[in-house]
Amino acid sequence: MKSVKSGRDGRTRIIDGALRRFSQDGVSATTLASLREESGVSVGSFYHHFASKEHVYGVLYHEIQTMYQEAFLAELIRHEEARDGIEAIVTFHMAWCGEHPERARVLISERPPRREEPGGAEVGEARRAFFRKVSEWWRPHMRAGLLQPVPTQMCYVLWLGPAQEMCRLWFAGAHQPTPEEIGALSAAAWLSLRQGR
Repeated sequence: MKSVKSGRDGRTRIIDGALRRFSQDGVSATTLASLREESGVSVGSFYHHFASKEHVYGVLYHEIQTMYQEAFLAELIRHEEARDGIEAIVTFHMAWCGEHPERARVLISERPPRREEPGGAEVGEARRAFFRKVSEWWRPHMRAGLLQPVPTQMCYVLWLGPAQEMCRLWFAGAHQPTPEEIGALSAAAWLSLRQGR
């Protein structure tokens, strides 16, 4: 008879194995067989925890997104000044990706699960809650004439788009960003988002 502990261990092994496979091979190239092989669980154990590869991906993506968003918000609210917050988040983003490269590869390289897919509703709701909290920080700076009134998607692209591209180069082994380059990305984000250029 399996204990509750071994049940959790099986689920954890599947998630950990999926993280390795998805970050290395991509979600579409990863097979159910390779997920089971990577995690070392039986067919029965796999289906006890997950209905499909897509189910594993939805759960994993949501876990990664939550981890990133919680750390992002914790860093953002530490900064009362607009410029400090904008620049600190770029530095945070690069540091988080460096500390969690497998998770960052999945978050940056794979599309989020759609609403009708496993985990999609949870991912969508978490994203909306996240952007509401970012907006709560942003709004007073916008009203004070410091930050532009930009739509959410454009804000994300202007704030972290160049940093995302730097991470893609980094993950591909093409270039390791220097502290000076990260500083330049932070300054560029501020120039893109401030009012009164």
